[in-house]
Amino acid sequence: MKKFFLFLLFLLLLIGGAALWGYQHLTQWVQHPVNVQAEQLLTVERGTTGAKLAKLLEQEKLVDDATYLPWLLKLKPELNKIKAGTYSLEGVKTVADLLQRLNSGKEVQLNVRFLEGDTFKTWRKTLAKAPYLQQTLADKTEEEIYQLLDLPADLPHKIEGWLYPDTYSYTPKSSDLALLKRAAERMKALLEKTWAARDANLPLKNAYEMLILASIVERETALNDERGKVASVFINRLNKKMKLQTDPTVIYGMGERYNGNIRRKDLEEATPYNTYVIDGLPPTPIAMPTESALQAVAHPEKTEFLYFVADGTGGHKFSKNLQQHNQAVQEYLRWYRQQKSGK
Repeated sequence: MKKFFLFLLFLLLLIGGAALWGYQHLTQWVQHPVNVQAEQLLTVERGTTGAKLAKLLEQEKLVDDATYLPWLLKLKPELNKIKAGTYSLEGVKTVADLLQRLNSGKEVQLNVRFLEGDTFKTWRKTLAKAPYLQQTLADKTEEEIYQLLDLPADLPHKIEGWLYPDTYSYTPKSSDLALLKRAAERMKALLEKTWAARDANLPLKNAYEMLILASIVERETALNDERGKVASVFINRLNKKMKLQTDPTVIYGMGERYNGNIRRKDLEEATPYNTYVIDGLPPTPIAMPTESALQAVAHPEKTEFLYFVADGTGGHKFSKNLQQHNQAVQEYLRWYRQQKSGK
C-alpha cells in the first residue's frame, strides 16, 4: 500500500510538473515572433474558432506552427475575445501583439481618393478598384445611382458635380454606395451653405447654376489665387449675355471622341455643352468642384475682365477687351513655339 501511495504521489508530481511546464511553455509561446510583411492585412471571419485561427495564421505564413494557439486561448480566455474583421498588421511583432489587435476590434482604415475636377465616370473606375469595398453599384445606371443618393428629383439626373472630391476613409466590407452618399451629403451641405452666403446680384438663378459654373472654374484653373478672376470673367460674360466660350465644356460634350485636341469643327459642333454655340450655362456640371471653386463663384473678384488665356507658367493672362486678348494669345503662341523648338 505504501508503494502504491508513493507511486501515486510520484504520478501526481509528474503530472503537475508537466502541467507547469506546459503552462510556462504556452505563456512563453505568446511572445513567439510573427512574420509580418509590409502593409499585410488579415481577415478573420465571423465564427472563427481557435483551431481555425491557428490554421489561418499558418496559411498566411505568420507563424510556421500554430499548434499551441487553441490551447493558449483556452488557458487564457481573456485573449479569446477575437472579433471578426480585417486588420492591419503594422506594428505587430509577436503572437501577443497579434491577439491584442484581433481582440481590439479596430479594423484597418482604408482610403480612396477622388480627385477634384474629375468626372463621375472616372470616379466609378476609382471606386471599382478600391480594395475590400463591397461593389453594389456595378450594374446600376447613373440615373439609378442618382436616385439612390437622394439627389434633387427636379434636376437632371446626372451625378456630375454632386460629389465632393476628397480622400475618404472606410472600413473593409463597407459599400460603395455608403461611400458615395458621404461625398454627396457633403457637397449638398456645402452648396446650400455657399449659396446662402453668396454675393448679391449674381446672374445665377439657383444653387444648381452655381454648381455648374463652379465645375467650369474648377476645370479652367488649378490655382486657388486666380479662381476669383476666372469666375469674374464668366460672371461678366453672363451679365453681358455673351457666350461663355470655355474649352472644358466643349471637351465634356465631345465625350469619348476627345483625344487631347480641339479642332475648329469641334468648336462649331452643336452639343448641349458647347458654350461656343449655346447661350449661358451648360445643362449640368462638367466635373466635381472643390469648395475653392464654389467660393470663387459665390464671391467673384470685381473686375472688368472678359477674356483669359494661358500664360505658359501655369496661370492665365486676363484681358478686358478682344484686342488685348488677341495680343495675349499671340504672346502665348510665341512662347509655345519656342518651347516646342527648344530655343
